[in-house]
Amino acid sequence: MKVFLLYKDQDFDLAQALPINEKDLTQDLEIDTLVKTMAKDDDFIYDVANKVLLVGLKKLHDVRYRQDVIRDCLKNPAIVREIYKIPLAAIHNKRRHWLGIFTWSTSGVMSSANTLMQMFVGLLKSLRKIADAHSDEFESEGFKTFFSMIKRELSDDYFAIVETHLQNLNFRDGVLLSAKLQKGNEGGEYTLRLPNEKNKNVFKELIRKRTTVYSFYLSNRDDAGARTLSDIKDRGINLAANALAQATDHIDSFLNVLRVELAFYIGCINLYEQFNQMGCPITFPVPESTKRHIHSFHGLYDACLALTMKQKVVGNNINADNKNLVIITGANQGGKSTFLRSIGLAQIMMQAGMFVAAEDFHANLCSGVFTHYKRKEDASMKSGKLDEELGRMSDIVNKISPNALMLFNESFAATNEREGSEIARQITSALIEKQIKVFFVTHLYEFARIFHDQKLHDTIFLRAERKSSGKRTFKVVEGEPLQTSFGEDVYQTVFENKKEG
Repeated sequence: MKVFLLYKDQDFDLAQALPINEKDLTQDLEIDTLVKTMAKDDDFIYDVANKVLLVGLKKLHDVRYRQDVIRDCLKNPAIVREIYKIPLAAIHNKRRHWLGIFTWSTSGVMSSANTLMQMFVGLLKSLRKIADAHSDEFESEGFKTFFSMIKRELSDDYFAIVETHLQNLNFRDGVLLSAKLQKGNEGGEYTLRLPNEKNKNVFKELIRKRTTVYSFYLSNRDDAGARTLSDIKDRGINLAANALAQATDHIDSFLNVLRVELAFYIGCINLYEQFNQMGCPITFPVPESTKRHIHSFHGLYDACLALTMKQKVVGNNINADNKNLVIITGANQGGKSTFLRSIGLAQIMMQAGMFVAAEDFHANLCSGVFTHYKRKEDASMKSGKLDEELGRMSDIVNKISPNALMLFNESFAATNEREGSEIARQITSALIEKQIKVFFVTHLYEFARIFHDQKLHDTIFLRAERKSSGKRTFKVVEGEPLQTSFGEDVYQTVFENKKEG
């Protein structure tokens, strides 16, 4: 049985590898803050949400499929959480009652599998009841397929057959086997048979003509005879024991996959409820194919900043459709890095099929998200800071592919203005030629001026807004690059505060 909730045609593989740049993405975009909110101290939900976010989706129909499932989850959170309790109950019951009781003996396997299957049947019945009662409340293709599968596979006939088999496999009336004599009068071809049906009419059962049977009884002290009979029984029930064990493994696997796929959606519900509590808007983005370079939004804000501050933060309105290069300059501490992080987080959330932190968001999917942020000085570095930056850039170039999204934050500023600007210009130009969309936050005026003077139709310039009084609005607006970053504002603020103190 497939779950069909994260993908239309496959189950999610929790063991798959993360992207090779996941450490940089996690650090630069502060993804851990987002995932921790989704998990709410649940380590399993944390692991699943983190992997689903970072692996992402590359196809439009997959993104839209998952968006519809999340819409259903946000509309029916109590029901989704009720379904999620079922695989959790299976894990809890296994650990409490059955962990470690499986043995190498065939009889032990049969007994354990029977007990486990009875527990599974009870949980599957609960799942079937939820499907019968609430399937009409869900509209997404994912949930409709899931509930349809539950009703089809877990029919009343299925439960009746399973319960009959489990009752027979308890062997309360002993084990009925058939066998053949082989060479040396040794027994062989031991086969488990269905028990003889009893006549429900007690009187007829008593007077029924019985066939002649040959029987023998073991002495209470005949240990060797008991072992022989046990061995014969194990040979006879071996195939049935293996079949039942495989059936329990199949159901156990299904419940584990259900737990994995629902864990992500439980995380989405948790995140949505947190945003809603803070009064922060969210929206389901409109995704486009990778070849269309679309990027426009209203009220886009840094989700992780809002979660950290636990309140609504400033959003931005930008139309960068058909732009391959976005250069962001302006005042220090004006919100440029925060804006860049909001771009990266929104892209990753969209490609996971999630809602994003904005009033509306329209963007193309990308082949991957890459970040190149300035790093703090590392005393253990054997070479200079610029060499370290260029080394990281070389690693990115070896991994990045056309139609990716590249985010630079004050990169290549570890040298003088002219050299840093030329390095940034050459790298940016090469990336754009490969159809890679670039967002570049920089204080390198020479670098920004070179592109501004070219008046390229596919380039847009943004600037951190600053009032004439020096006040930062933390908004990013369209504007040509300036030679100053208004560092004096920060200097005066710091030293005036010290004087007042």
